Amino acid sequence: MKKRTIIVTIVILVVIFCDQFFKIWVKTHMPFGSEIPIMGDWFRLHFTENPGIAFGLEFGGRTGKIFLTLFRLLAVILIGYYLVKVIKAELPVGFCVSMALIFIGAIGNIVDSLFYGIIFKYDTFFHGRVVDMLYFPVIQTHYPQWFPIWAGNEFIFFRPVFNLSDTAITIGVFSILLFYSKTLKRI
Repeated sequence: MKKRTIIVTIVILVVIFCDQFFKIWVKTHMPFGSEIPIMGDWFRLHFTENPGIAFGLEFGGRTGKIFLTLFRLLAVILIGYYLVKVIKAELPVGFCVSMALIFIGAIGNIVDSLFYGIIFKYDTFFHGRVVDMLYFPVIQTHYPQWFPIWAGNEFIFFRPVFNLSDTAITIGVFSILLFYSKTLKRI
């Protein structure tokens, strides 16, 4: 159990540090909406902020934002409780790390929601916006003229802009689904 705890703690600390470091760096060094090419045209740092949930969806205005943040806090508490339980049950280290990545991702975005409005002086506690910066527009083209509805419109694959917290959640979930589905049944 001690080895799992040490590994999970190191993963949590390193990923949270990197996530917050890059978010703060982008927020303090890039104008909103600006881009820095990293690998040609298909990987860029693109500074944007998400005021709501996935893909910038919002609901309920300022009150909805408070409920969303409270929901995220509840989710982090439950995931943290489950993570401790998984470590104590001495489940595979990879499963524990995958759960830690989900936990870290949730924490990283909560930090933005809770504190960034105050830290960067644009809003109040609970009303911060999540900083997103990783952009992979792998394919950039236009829909053909014969294509219904969107004929001639721009087509970009992969359009979403995301951050390290989102990446941690995605890697954690996919790792569990791909490699630890039998472990899930044991719990």
